[in-house]
Amino acid sequence: MLFAVIKRQLILLITLFCLLPTQVYAANNIKGVRIWPAPDSTRVVFDLSNKPEFSYFSLSKPDRLVIDFANSHLSVVLNDVLNGDNRIKKLRTSQSTKKGTTRLVLELAKNYQLSIFPLAPAGTYGDRLVIDIYDKSESHTTTASVNIPSKRDIVIAIVAGHGGEDPGSIGARGTYEKRVTLSIAKKLEALIDRQPGLKAVMIRKGDYYVNHDRKTELARKSKADLLISIHADAFTSSKPSGASVLVQSTRRANSEFTRWIANRQKESELLGGAGETIKKTKDKNLAITLADMKKEYTMASSYAFAEHVIRQLKRVTKMHKSRPEGLSLAVLKSSDIPSVLIETGFISNHQEERNLTSSAHQKKLAKAIYTAVDNFFSENPPDGTLYAGTQLKKHRVRSGESLSVIAKRYNVSLNHLKQKNNIKSNVIKIGQTLIIPRAE
Repeated sequence: MLFAVIKRQLILLITLFCLLPTQVYAANNIKGVRIWPAPDSTRVVFDLSNKPEFSYFSLSKPDRLVIDFANSHLSVVLNDVLNGDNRIKKLRTSQSTKKGTTRLVLELAKNYQLSIFPLAPAGTYGDRLVIDIYDKSESHTTTASVNIPSKRDIVIAIVAGHGGEDPGSIGARGTYEKRVTLSIAKKLEALIDRQPGLKAVMIRKGDYYVNHDRKTELARKSKADLLISIHADAFTSSKPSGASVLVQSTRRANSEFTRWIANRQKESELLGGAGETIKKTKDKNLAITLADMKKEYTMASSYAFAEHVIRQLKRVTKMHKSRPEGLSLAVLKSSDIPSVLIETGFISNHQEERNLTSSAHQKKLAKAIYTAVDNFFSENPPDGTLYAGTQLKKHRVRSGESLSVIAKRYNVSLNHLKQKNNIKSNVIKIGQTLIIPRAE
């Protein structure tokens, strides 16, 4: 009997001893810290070996954020991770009263709005804990200088897809989508800002992440007339190729519309010019009618602009889709700003990956998108803009005239004249009416 008891105790001790290494191994490893400063926020990302168990609290005088990671250990040196960020003065460890807990303290420059949440493994990343630190002051918000007088600029919000810890798709040669999209976006910005009557607003100016709701919010605060989101497609195979232009699907639009109407007092500013009327009216049916008209106008404008983009992209690259595609995408959800998402090519296709990293090809893509912007707003100028106050000239072709002669007469380039009139060859007919683009 005594032998049996001793045997059971021995087995129990051996079992507990064998479990100890497993428990140590299972401790969550904090293996990396990445900090991504942006104009009005900073994102801190903790890379972890497992899903985080965490708690946090804030302290003031001085301002600090304290995070406790349960059952964890730190494997990264904190001294060199700040990278010159002006919102976080110091990132350090501290003692926790709970055994096995790693306590990290962010010493902050002042009181900020904080958002803390875990992220599941995705792409090249494993489990993460994300801390977004937002400025409370609106003084750092990117805005466009849109004048109230009669001839204001048309504002184009440009979204470079992905950014920061979100690389987007990665090509076989190691090309990050986030870098391609930012490079094309900057080239497009330069072309738009060079054109009188147009003004570009970059939603992302550097290598940092902007969430989808924030993109729309920044575009709206900039009084954007159009939102263009630039991406590069990818697939599991390297075979697909070509560019595409996406617009908001009807299903997503109706879903957003329903949500907005249900909360119209709070979110009436999302409904554009009719917002104040919708907010003040006590007639629910009238409010729904006005909002529905705004939604339909925005969707129609998005589709019309998408067709302009496709016509221009066809000149410089292969198209994967020859017509605008309707998809449910968060960046296209705004019911008051015409919005398109442009897939500039497949980064997963070896040839297109090379093209997308070529500065010359990026310039062609940017020029095609810019030409679509110019053409679209030349035909559909918003009231009170410089474009609306500047009528485009028209020329009726006479005997003996050629495209080059007409281009020289009006001091415009031959290519610009052909693009404006969607002419692919140099052949024109007597009596044909040409639209003369603005001088470059």
